[in-house]
Amino acid sequence: MRPARISRKITQPHSWDDLPKHQWVRDAIQMRLDEWCPKLFGYHMLKLGGLSCEITSCNCNIQHQINLDIKNPIHNVIADAYDLPFLEKSIDVVLMAHQLDYCLDPHRLLREVDRVMIDDGYLILTGFNPISLSGLNSLMPWRKRSMPWCGRMFTPHRVKDWLSLLNYQVVHMDSYGLVPVKKQRAIWTWLENGIGNWGNPFCSQYFIVARKRTYPLKPIKPHWKLKRRLAPVRVNCRVKH
Repeated sequence: MRPARISRKITQPHSWDDLPKHQWVRDAIQMRLDEWCPKLFGYHMLKLGGLSCEITSCNCNIQHQINLDIKNPIHNVIADAYDLPFLEKSIDVVLMAHQLDYCLDPHRLLREVDRVMIDDGYLILTGFNPISLSGLNSLMPWRKRSMPWCGRMFTPHRVKDWLSLLNYQVVHMDSYGLVPVKKQRAIWTWLENGIGNWGNPFCSQYFIVARKRTYPLKPIKPHWKLKRRLAPVRVNCRVKH
């Protein structure tokens, strides 16, 4: 297994226009996010990265939404993703669209996001699956420097392991895009639904919704008490004659 942290430079996309076949990938994420937006509540929502900024969340109950990126013109906050300018436990929902795929240190990024996340907050992740047709294309030498294969791809199960170490509960995971083609997408989607769950490990995309679980470390006092031993009391009686 390749290490999660690397030192080489990765070209990160700051817009969906930087990715080939971006339209159906963005539409698939948009459709799934629209289903979850009515279930999200809170005061602050963070869209981390340029790809996340371009995902629409107008029907979300959270009014204050922060778009954080360096180059995308939609941003309203410019900052480093490894050093977020927010207080601890101040963000209710974080959206990370393909941020781990182009991250040099995903563990550090997840820890920083966990720092600003409130208890029981939601983290929404999307990414490419290396065990798929898209992942196999990254093995071609002439595609290693082009989008999206120049990035890194982690299996959804590996991402779930990272989340479990940070005490996140995966409440929903969806794998889709078994055949990553743009033409006749409706027909391929119908075929994928007919195949069933056996094709999920080989789908090109994943959509994960995790919730932060914080368990208080309070000592639990027992309700029972030790009962005293009942012993007969010896009474010394003197009989007067």
